Amino acid sequence: MSDVTAEKLGQRILDSALLESRQIETVWAELGTREVTLEQFTSLLLRRELLTNYQLDRLLKGERGGYFYGEYRVLYLVGTGTFARVYRAVHKQTGRVVAVKVLRKRFRESAESTEQFLREGQVGVQLRHPSIVPIYEVNSIPSPYLVMEFVEGRNLREFTRVRKKLEPLEALRLTIDIVAGLAYAFEKGMTHRDIKMSNILVTSRGKAKIVDFGLAGLSAAATASGKDDELTNPRTIDYAGLERASGVRNNDPRSDLYFTGTILYNMLTGQPPLAETRDRIQRLSLTRFQSIKPVLMLEPNLPRRLASFVQRSIELSPERRFSSAQEMLEEAKRVLLHLEAGDTGDADAVAASDAAAAAEAARLAAKVDKKVASETEGASKTLMIIESKIEMQDALRERLKKHGYRVLIFSDPMRAIQRFNDDPVKPADCVIFSTPELGNSALEAFNIFGMNASSKDVPAILFVDQRQTSIIKSANMAPHRLLLTMPLKVRELRETLLKLLRPGATIEN
Repeated sequence: MSDVTAEKLGQRILDSALLESRQIETVWAELGTREVTLEQFTSLLLRRELLTNYQLDRLLKGERGGYFYGEYRVLYLVGTGTFARVYRAVHKQTGRVVAVKVLRKRFRESAESTEQFLREGQVGVQLRHPSIVPIYEVNSIPSPYLVMEFVEGRNLREFTRVRKKLEPLEALRLTIDIVAGLAYAFEKGMTHRDIKMSNILVTSRGKAKIVDFGLAGLSAAATASGKDDELTNPRTIDYAGLERASGVRNNDPRSDLYFTGTILYNMLTGQPPLAETRDRIQRLSLTRFQSIKPVLMLEPNLPRRLASFVQRSIELSPERRFSSAQEMLEEAKRVLLHLEAGDTGDADAVAASDAAAAAEAARLAAKVDKKVASETEGASKTLMIIESKIEMQDALRERLKKHGYRVLIFSDPMRAIQRFNDDPVKPADCVIFSTPELGNSALEAFNIFGMNASSKDVPAILFVDQRQTSIIKSANMAPHRLLLTMPLKVRELRETLLKLLRPGATIEN
């Protein structure tokens, strides 16, 4: 590096395509001469934010590659894991900031590891949920890499290292985010298999996002045997230990819920419930799972409702744990509402001997149960509404979001249908076509939607005015394609949605 001059560095920058010649010429013009020191040249490049320190360091070392992955220009290294490096990068044309995860060289040399990395990346592409870090692209040139959302924040391990312990409300809200993401993935038939503190990112807005969905199998592919053996896979050995200790099959979704419970325990106490060790035998040991201290032993002032929730989450017996992510999510929201109302459950024993207090507690519990049931009615479900009237768009969005639905709005019926043709991941669980304003264009789209291979099996609802007799007669109906006449009560729409999306479920007022 000692023989690198300002001019030589300028040429390396051009050769690497990090800057255009006109940008370099602007720097020379501002300096007034090319007879400057390397320090003067690099200082101006950094001050003008034309290059980053990471890029400069590589250029000065003579590195010729690693500055671009596809259309993305690498800005700096964010983190290094066992299997991949993560970079902050920016799209060359749009300026969009992303994270680029690149498989490390020693694993690129294994065809099986490379294929596993790319295959599991494709799993992540299918997931679109606010609590899951999305993967936008999966590519193999120049090296295997994934393009992901760049989350401003830090992972939960780093977060708690600074904060030590979190307040109950904050910890529970983060847990709700995690469980909501898992509930969505489970409905897609996917589990995570590596839920841990470092795989949960906390955004600058205090929301939790799960990262590395689908990548837990990578290290198994990298073992000498090449077999997906979870007993030798360092990323899933804790799962293997739990499932062996509790007598359930591999890949039981409840295992993800168990380790979510251990994360909540850690956030509340500042200590991991399971003894941390690198020893494989100890990590598989039944004693390790049986030796967890009750959360109240470490945090005796913890609200009793929350402590009960934690203990149920980390029960060794699967039958005593939550049976599904949806059940765990509903209970977490129920506990949160109680805590927000100031009802911690600490006085339950006293209340039982006081008829008035017991009645009030029962009334509050019933109120909370009804609210939770209503708010989780549409959990993990996405509705696409095709409606051109702004007032109707706003009303439907507001009412349905209150009941847990994610709502997408389109004014153009054909553009909405095109989303299903273009997107390999189903963009919505149910589509509502509204004809009072859109008329025959909505009817035509409804009928086409029922014939297209990409959407014919997706539930759909047609809103019609009862006076639109020709539209009613022309609509192609089916058991999963229903018609509702206007004026329409929201309760009627909710009942129809449950019939289509959650057969057997009932609604709360």
